[in-house]
Amino acid sequence: MKIETAAAHASTLLAERSSRRSFIGRLGQGVVALAGGSLVAAALKPENAEAYHICGHTYTTASCPHPFNPNSRVDKYGFPLHPQHGYPIDDKGQIYTKRSQKRSRMCEDVVRKRYPSANKPRQGGGWSRCCGGRIRTIYDCCAYTKRRINGDAAVTGYCYRGKKVFCIGYRDLNTRC
Repeated sequence: MKIETAAAHASTLLAERSSRRSFIGRLGQGVVALAGGSLVAAALKPENAEAYHICGHTYTTASCPHPFNPNSRVDKYGFPLHPQHGYPIDDKGQIYTKRSQKRSRMCEDVVRKRYPSANKPRQGGGWSRCCGGRIRTIYDCCAYTKRRINGDAAVTGYCYRGKKVFCIGYRDLNTRC
């Protein structure tokens, strides 16, 4: 019985630290290190890449506007949360305690106001990753646009009906991984 428990624990730990994408990434780093040396392999680590700005996202789409940018943590409705503690914050990054404070949805309200070229922005689909022992869902802010917030060409991502990714936000869940 103890062997089964230990095996289950070991497999859980391995699953927390890896995914198919991370395995392929490490395999690719090994091949590059073998061919080009450790200096080249070190440059390919996601945490060294310019686009690595939040755990779970290693591509070039930047975060949506947020009081704690680039840590664009939101609740399930798209309102900003403190990136570390998870409590509601207003548009200035202060703890949200009374209705007189201004609190806007990141994608639908702030993007629409600051970026008029991002037509009809909506919080779209997303994907989940394990970050800090908890599930993190990363959302695409989808709009009718040709450019992302960082100026690159817009991509479809998890958007639909002709919309494309403008920026991203994330939501940390209380689910352990």
